[in-house]
Amino acid sequence: MDEEKELLDEISSDPYDASDKPFGFIEEGIETALICEYDSSIRAKIVDDLKKEGYYITEASSAREALKSMRFHVYQLVVVNEVYETSDPGSNVVIQSLNRLPISIRRNIFVVLISSMFRTMDNMAAFNRSVNIIINEENIDDFGAIVKHGLADNEAFYHVFRETLRNTGHI
Repeated sequence: MDEEKELLDEISSDPYDASDKPFGFIEEGIETALICEYDSSIRAKIVDDLKKEGYYITEASSAREALKSMRFHVYQLVVVNEVYETSDPGSNVVIQSLNRLPISIRRNIFVVLISSMFRTMDNMAAFNRSVNIIINEENIDDFGAIVKHGLADNEAFYHVFRETLRNTGHI
């Protein structure tokens, strides 16, 4: 636990380094995704599906790299394996970092948890883990369709909320 906190504190206190920025210039309306998956075959499937949908992608090679990328860019989609650089899913530093974001920022990030323990689209487990959707590794071939469905549900759920923010000038 202390090791994860030290990593989060270290990343947040690092001086600015332009090379840590994941992208140079991105046109308005282009969506970005951060992939935190250690299994190369699963990662390749995820990247392929997201590229087909037009996402600009950052593939983090470590939790440290993921945290540095998130420091300078708010991704619309973050895909993280529950045991990414940890043996305890409860101490995943990428998830912990996302959970510490202000709600105004976090609500605009769709987080996908890749799991071997939970069933795909288990809403209670997703709520408990503070992610938007869970995809079991066994269903990775359907990743694109599942994420598309989850994003549509998320948009429908927050539509009125976001519309109210726009109408009151908060967005």
